[in-house]
Amino acid sequence: MGSLESKVAVVTGAGQGVGQGIALALATEGASIAVLGRTPQKLEATCELLRARGLRAEPFVCDVSDTDRVPGVVDAVADRFGGIDILVNNAYTGAYGPLLSMSDAQFRKGFHSGPFATFAFMKAAHPHLKRRGGGVVVNLVTSAMVRWDLRNYGAYAAAKVAVRSLTRSAACEWGPDNIRVNAVAPHAVSPAYEKWQTANPEEAAAFCESIPLGYVGDCEQDIGRAVVMLCGPDARYLTGATVPLDGGQANFD
Repeated sequence: MGSLESKVAVVTGAGQGVGQGIALALATEGASIAVLGRTPQKLEATCELLRARGLRAEPFVCDVSDTDRVPGVVDAVADRFGGIDILVNNAYTGAYGPLLSMSDAQFRKGFHSGPFATFAFMKAAHPHLKRRGGGVVVNLVTSAMVRWDLRNYGAYAAAKVAVRSLTRSAACEWGPDNIRVNAVAPHAVSPAYEKWQTANPEEAAAFCESIPLGYVGDCEQDIGRAVVMLCGPDARYLTGATVPLDGGQANFD
């Protein structure tokens, strides 16, 4: 039996990349997965990968920026699976670039899919987690929050700093409900990273050289397995933390 046997996990943005890697890692430990995202074909592809490992997986089409729909989606997951034990807020769509070139709408985009969506999912999931005797929330942030050079990352970092603060606040408030809330800040070979690497090979090589462990993480083995640890009994006393999953590159002190 895996460490997450009989648990139900909700993973947003699970159609590809980091979200898919986290879903695969959780499923390997026995969790059933609600696979959330905007593109039905990608969700079904992830579900097929999960089912191939002998676990239950169901797709739920959801744009996390549409926060009015979030409670209904979360309730639908709980009804379909009989409850919720784990929530992973991974989905994010935002803007990058110099602040003076960014419109107000572009700046707000990252906040709608970042802290606003994270808050909506956490609030909707809370009663379901509490009903099961407690649970775990993992929010995805970024080492760009503490990047040595924040040029072109201002909007992204600002949205993720808000998610990090929200994580800490919920950990303090929900501890009595036996709900642990942590954040992870990953570097991973996602489709977005691969696209950037192809377009900027020299910059990507320099980026890798700045990582003490010498490589960008694998979505399942490096990021997903760490999330498994956070969701399992070995991390039962850890809450309110931000865990860097970046090969030692960033300094979060």
